[in-house]
Amino acid sequence: MDQITLSGVTAVGHHGVFDFERRDGQPFVVDAVLHTDFSKAAASDDVLDTAHYGHVADCIRDWITGEPLNLIEALAVRIAEDILQKFPVAAVDITVHKPSAPIEVEFGDVSVSVHRRRT
Repeated sequence: MDQITLSGVTAVGHHGVFDFERRDGQPFVVDAVLHTDFSKAAASDDVLDTAHYGHVADCIRDWITGEPLNLIEALAVRIAEDILQKFPVAAVDITVHKPSAPIEVEFGDVSVSVHRRRT
């Protein structure tokens, strides 16, 4: 299976369980790996025959900046399911990073990852 990797899609969202997270917002970073078959796109050399990564990035940004969710787990699943619905991919891996998570100890990043495939 061929792959398109889109790394570091970043936007400010208002996700989180604390009131201040929903009020103030914070950056979220999403990585996506789209599993697909490039055969048709390679033969036609036409962007319409593949998952247009610019449109995928727009979709991810819209979820980050959209309706607040409590959990980044929920955000990751919703992004994955939306990409499967909108784009010609067999499966998708989504990682949501919350680099400014309200954690009391020093840390580099916190993230969750999901894998979803077309049924």
